Amino acid sequence: MFDVVVIGSGPGGYVAAIRCAQLGMKTALIEKYSTLGGTCLNVGCIPSKALLDSSEHFYNASHHFSAHGIEMKELKANFTQMIQRKNEVVTQTCAGVKFLMDKNKIQVFQGVGSFIDPNTIKITSKDGVQEIKAKNTIIATGSKPNYFPSMVPDKKRIITSTEALSLKEIPKKLIVIGGGVIGLELGSVYARLGSEVEVIENSSSLLNAMDVSIGKELTKILRKEGMKFHFELQVQTVENLGKRTIIKAKDKKGVELEFESDYCLVAVGRKAYTEGLGLNNVGLSTNERGQIEVNEQLQTSVSNIYAIGDVVRGMMLAHKAEEEGVFVAETIAGQKPHINYNLIPGVIYTWPEVASVGKTEEELNRLGVAFNAGVFPIKALGRARASMDTQGFIKVISDKKTDEVLGVHMISARAADLIMEAAVAMEYRASAEDIARICHPHPTYSEAMKEAALGATENRSLHI
Repeated sequence: MFDVVVIGSGPGGYVAAIRCAQLGMKTALIEKYSTLGGTCLNVGCIPSKALLDSSEHFYNASHHFSAHGIEMKELKANFTQMIQRKNEVVTQTCAGVKFLMDKNKIQVFQGVGSFIDPNTIKITSKDGVQEIKAKNTIIATGSKPNYFPSMVPDKKRIITSTEALSLKEIPKKLIVIGGGVIGLELGSVYARLGSEVEVIENSSSLLNAMDVSIGKELTKILRKEGMKFHFELQVQTVENLGKRTIIKAKDKKGVELEFESDYCLVAVGRKAYTEGLGLNNVGLSTNERGQIEVNEQLQTSVSNIYAIGDVVRGMMLAHKAEEEGVFVAETIAGQKPHINYNLIPGVIYTWPEVASVGKTEEELNRLGVAFNAGVFPIKALGRARASMDTQGFIKVISDKKTDEVLGVHMISARAADLIMEAAVAMEYRASAEDIARICHPHPTYSEAMKEAALGATENRSLHI
């Protein structure tokens, strides 16, 4: 009998298992694939960042090195080597998770885990079937790429993010359906490597869940880099014609448009994955979005079964799943953990990077909250001019009455790291003036955070 069994070894699952083991619980982890790490480590966060980094090096070499006095001759992208390096990064990272399981004495079972009853889990693998007992179970089975009937991927020419990470060639032309995080990141990879990339988006702008100014700025930047965007189009059909794809769409007036490309990347989000869990056997079901319903303790209607990460409500983010994994482990142990969902940062790894935490201007307007906003352009930084990364801005939004920071939104080089200053400040309910009075080192990108905070405090920015 295990104290806790975790089904799924992604960031939420394996972190939950580690924390359970740290708290003295006998813990098991079930993973249906041969490697640990889930989508994030194998076909998501880690491999996409590896390719983003490789493509950014190539783009800089072909566009910016000459300005630095570095002359390149006969520059070309060795895509096979890029994929090989990406695979090596994935292998090393997954091996790291296996090491952590061994270190924490967590028993790992390879196979598909499904419920027989609330305390019995069947594990089906190529070697047969076995059953294990669990006092508590944490479901962490994550998500898979979403698509609609008109755009079913064949994984050859009509692809998902999984196939986009392992193509055998750089497409001459790539159509991306969906202007969200996945589509923009992978579209950026191939645009930097020389592909003609066009994005078809159903809504009127990019990144509608973020501050409107962010989507506008990123669209402008990516257009300068050669990406094309088609907004307010509804895809009707996607067809593989052998060595090319045909995408038919209609605009808001009903006019039909046709697009042709080597490959079509379907990137219209992800959906919760619960297949094979045997939820019916324990009286559980999913909601209209395919998610498992949980209470504030991330507990299902079956008291000893919990669910975390992409399979439950909220943003589909690896770090959100990790926080929930720790939360559930500590709850089972009788502790009183907490998660502030308002302060979970969102990051997009284009270049410049995009990052956001807290409320947007649009949300605050809907809530009727009066606010001040300070915006500082990255091009005003000496450090940015030195490194030639001058695009973007940082926005700090503070309460008009109390000056408490309510949201921070940025598009900047290194925004993925810079956002944590905002998250820490907001966790301790800092005011914009608090941030403005902290000495920030010069020359750095972090100075933009100080300047934006000054801008939110009586419009006191010093360098614009």
